[in-house]
Amino acid sequence: MPTVTSAPDLPEKIIEPPAGLPSSAWPAKQNQHYSVIRAGRGLAAFDFHELWEFRNLLFALAGRDLKLRYKQTALGVIWVVLQPLLAAGIFSFVFGKVARMPSDGVPYFLFSYAGLLGWNLFNNTVTKVATSLIGNSQLLTKVYFNRLILPLSSVPSVLVDFLVAAGVLTVLMVTNHAWPSAKLLLLPIWVLVLLFTAFGAGLLSCSLSVTYRDIQYIMPVVLQLLLYGTPIAYSISAVPSHLRMIYYLNPLSAPMEAFRSSLLNTAMPGTGPLIYSVICALLVQIAGLYAFKRLEKTFADVI
Repeated sequence: MPTVTSAPDLPEKIIEPPAGLPSSAWPAKQNQHYSVIRAGRGLAAFDFHELWEFRNLLFALAGRDLKLRYKQTALGVIWVVLQPLLAAGIFSFVFGKVARMPSDGVPYFLFSYAGLLGWNLFNNTVTKVATSLIGNSQLLTKVYFNRLILPLSSVPSVLVDFLVAAGVLTVLMVTNHAWPSAKLLLLPIWVLVLLFTAFGAGLLSCSLSVTYRDIQYIMPVVLQLLLYGTPIAYSISAVPSHLRMIYYLNPLSAPMEAFRSSLLNTAMPGTGPLIYSVICALLVQIAGLYAFKRLEKTFADVI
């Protein structure tokens, strides 16, 4: 196995000589900086202790993303609020005024903005995680670190945008006298379900897009279809009852409806669709981690 000299600021790993390697080819002194990088197999290959050791790099990349994201824009962080407000206004006109879709007794603008709040959390996480490897290709080819740091560093900026937009939703709820109920306590569960689903899908996309750049063109189309196939701008009560079981096959339908229900006290989806969505979120997360680890050894060669 080849040995790689580690940088002084990276964690040191001193291990025994691999089978078949002469002891004379192995460092005799424990104070020498040597690391051996081995390709693992499956989920068992994830070294979460090593991931923790690289936490400073994670914080540095996340901080860089937050600082540079709106640095050269005229409106800056206002875009975080302006985009969902404009989209909610368009949805209110098209679905509320023209199509006259039901909004479960909530003002349509508030109804669609709450849906967009959950959707943007999912959409932005998938998009940023999916491009995290290609966007940081210079790091992949020059220095060793736990590669999972790059997708993880994309999540904090999405959460910051989510919190800012949630603050605007709070103002809209107060002005419309829409007070949450005890179901608000369930909101963190639906946020986690959306994040797990988004992060797993993003890992699958970024792992494949290193080799197959077509993924970058497919993802926006898939997300656009999901936007209209998920109860965001309309209530699931508008779907005919005999089609709802098919509609709930979309693993985003139930958690999105539950997300809005926790905020606006609208109707909560059934237990069955919610359990199905949680299982799908876990499966997508496992599939994304497995694909990432399986293809990790090829990232630096083909990117």
